[in-house]
Amino acid sequence: MEVIVTDPAAVSALAVRELRAADIDWSTEEDDLATAVEELRVDLANSLAGVVDISRLADGIPGVEFRGGLCWAEQAPARDPFRTMG
Repeated sequence: MEVIVTDPAAVSALAVRELRAADIDWSTEEDDLATAVEELRVDLANSLAGVVDISRLADGIPGVEFRGGLCWAEQAPARDPFRTMG
């Protein structure tokens, strides 16, 4: 699956809102809320990975059950989906 982000600021803003709303005990973390927010604002791939829930891709589709998968986000130019790997 390939996703094109058309509004990076909106993605980062959502990731920041969800981080702020999360019940995180920052005293047990390596960084603090302000640092984590800044990291999300400057790293679109990290923000996207934080808000996408691949386990919900099949929600609402009768007869389909999500069993697991691997997903990551990276910043790169759009790829030609019909190009053969070689």
